[in-house]
Amino acid sequence: MKNPPSLDQLISALKVLPGVGPKSAQRMAFHLLQRDQAGADRLARALDRALANLTHCERCNTFSETPLCNLCAEPARNQHQLCIVEMPADLLMLEQARCYDGLYFVLMGRLSPIDGIGPKDVNLDKLMVRALDGVVEEVIIATNFTAEGEVTAHMIAELLKDRGLAVSRIARGMPVGGELEYVDSGTLAQALYERRQLG
Repeated sequence: MKNPPSLDQLISALKVLPGVGPKSAQRMAFHLLQRDQAGADRLARALDRALANLTHCERCNTFSETPLCNLCAEPARNQHQLCIVEMPADLLMLEQARCYDGLYFVLMGRLSPIDGIGPKDVNLDKLMVRALDGVVEEVIIATNFTAEGEVTAHMIAELLKDRGLAVSRIARGMPVGGELEYVDSGTLAQALYERRQLG
């Protein structure tokens, strides 16, 4: 028996989520349609609102509903430090650790030549403009300790080393192959405090 086309489309749409395969997508679709239609409606409306209202912050590239996100608009933050992270979830983890009061730049990914993700795909051109604005004095690279995160960190360090900026990398208190989003705040804070100069 074949599913109705609208059910197949829903299942297919749910499979775009990370870690969701065909069986999980099917279970989610059945749950939303049979057990939680109000939740399905909230989800659909929230996605519509997010797609309509969210854009990228002009300075740090994270998601925002305004030209400047609330962190970039906060005058009390240290304007001379710029911490580079891969994803907005990494920025949130650093904020929860309460170990950093500077500003951020969110790459929205990491270099991965195998997957065809190059410098333009992770906003390195926008990062260079931001880092070389004449205000930033130190760039802290806080990409993940995965192979792709290390390649990304190396490329950024090479681009910035000769531009008069202090460039550091968070310390390896982070587990090798680990991602910031999943690390406890104490480990993350220690890694930031023990960052090392690059180059």
